[in-house]
Amino acid sequence: MHFMNPVPVMTLVEVIRGVQTSDQVYSNTIELAEKMGKTCSTARDVPGFIANRLLMPYINEAAFALYEGIGTVEDIDKTMKLGTNVPMGPLTLADFIGLDTCLAIMRVLHEDLGDSKYRPCPLLVNYVNAGYVGRKGGRGFYDYSK
Repeated sequence: MHFMNPVPVMTLVEVIRGVQTSDQVYSNTIELAEKMGKTCSTARDVPGFIANRLLMPYINEAAFALYEGIGTVEDIDKTMKLGTNVPMGPLTLADFIGLDTCLAIMRVLHEDLGDSKYRPCPLLVNYVNAGYVGRKGGRGFYDYSK
């Protein structure tokens, strides 16, 4: 099971069906997740599953937009929040997830899938190397030390 964070708030669980996952184990897993009050989606056992395969490139592309000077942190988030009706912009979301976590996932996608579209943004790498890991560290794309 791949739980979404924060687990108590997010209702979705991705159920990952591995090559050797029996129908009984799969059914038991769905039943267990539903008893926890979760809604399930099923994904094949591939890097990123569904959620991270779609979400992390979105966040990474937002980092590239900032890196390339296409917009400010605030304008990138505002554009996506108000223009696509998502509850928070991609850079705010990255800060909540943790930039170190986002970078680690992008590295797995890039290495395991071998596609340059998953190459981590250099700005993301630089921020993590500088200790900017998001809300949990007091600084990410936004400054939370105030």
